[in-house]
Amino acid sequence: MSQINQHKILLDEDEMPTRWYNVMADMPTPPPPPLHPGTGQPVGPDDLTPLFPMALIEQEVTTERYIDIPEEVQDVYRLWRPSPLYRAHRLEKALGTPARIYYKYEGVSPAGSHKPNTAVPQAFYNAQAGVKRLTTETGAGQWGTSLAFACEQFGLDCEVWQVRASYDAKPYRRMMIETFGGVIHPSPSELTAAGRAILAQDPDSPGSLGIAISEAVEVAAQDPTANYALGSVLNHVLLHQTIIGEEALLQLAKIGEQADLLVGCTGGGSNFGGLAFPFLRERWAGTTNPVVRAVEPASCPSLTQGTYAYDFGDTAGLTPLMKMHTLGHDFIPDPIHAGGLRYHGMSPLISHLYETGEIEAKARTQNDCLAAGVLFARTEGIVPAPEPTHALAEAITEAARCAETGEEKVILTALCGHGHLDLAAYDAYLNDRLEDHTWEDEALREAVAKALTKLPATVN
Repeated sequence: MSQINQHKILLDEDEMPTRWYNVMADMPTPPPPPLHPGTGQPVGPDDLTPLFPMALIEQEVTTERYIDIPEEVQDVYRLWRPSPLYRAHRLEKALGTPARIYYKYEGVSPAGSHKPNTAVPQAFYNAQAGVKRLTTETGAGQWGTSLAFACEQFGLDCEVWQVRASYDAKPYRRMMIETFGGVIHPSPSELTAAGRAILAQDPDSPGSLGIAISEAVEVAAQDPTANYALGSVLNHVLLHQTIIGEEALLQLAKIGEQADLLVGCTGGGSNFGGLAFPFLRERWAGTTNPVVRAVEPASCPSLTQGTYAYDFGDTAGLTPLMKMHTLGHDFIPDPIHAGGLRYHGMSPLISHLYETGEIEAKARTQNDCLAAGVLFARTEGIVPAPEPTHALAEAITEAARCAETGEEKVILTALCGHGHLDLAAYDAYLNDRLEDHTWEDEALREAVAKALTKLPATVN
């Protein structure tokens, strides 16, 4: 069997990258800085110390091209890294396509997703700084699971606020978080002023990531022994995830392949950025030239339909202002099954790259995505989480187009997690109970327009 026909492309343990890549070192134009909501001035390190250790603050603002991965972090990474790269032969055959489809599979991690790639270093740096407890939000539950696992590795307590819609729909995530040692609450909750304010307005609120962030930030800010940890959006989070793309580059090089199209799902942006940023570096260096495409939910279309503006990362307005594609920090998305993508904004780095034309973006409905997930499960034998089915749907569409044109395109995607704890989504799809919400829906447009009126206009 020739190399190009391999199904699984592996790296040895000693081939695991030992540095994270910082895309800010090579971006053609620098992104706008985060601003202090009170002064409108760029945020400084002192503004972030109530929430983050200095090591992560430095990673948030540095323009150094590479950051060494601490040996203690590498040691935990070795439980599952390097992760495998697969070629989807059976999917290709089902589509009758000459395209070659590869997927980087992050479902082999302890949490079943890519999230431990940043949870582990965040827990490590906080433990080094003497922090005793981390608070956080979670949507589908993959991030909360990951941080609970990571905190246990470094002797920290972990407290999680999970978006109510996902808390109710995904009980096994709660159980997994508790098994790893975390404490979990549905959000909005009565435990915080932010949560109580939302419940006073809507006792049946399904919650949102923005609300859950507000609750976790509020609790951390009031406890000198606690810090807050974020699972996406921020620069240092995407930095840690670049180990995905660095490994994928090495794996493709082993079989003499280069990606023509790279697709990834986007909510806050960490999975997509983790895969894409090293490939963008190679494109800017002239060694390869892939099209890079982000895929988001049609019911929460921050890139394709949002406004590029300064906005809060949370609902209560406790975070710095970030220049990003946003639907407004008051926007509460429809409770779709891809809970990890239900975020009102997008990573400032990815937003800037989209605004400057370095990447593309598409929006997909959840019926379209779950159909792709079912096809993938029946051909490749992995049930994907609802989030990466967005990228799979786009990859399948592109491969089907290649079947019509005869183009032998190489498509690479990130399968950022398995769907073993998300089977309710597949049950709903298989029994015709999924509803699609798109930008064509008047109610969605009205909700976004209302939320956008509350943007801090003085700094935009």
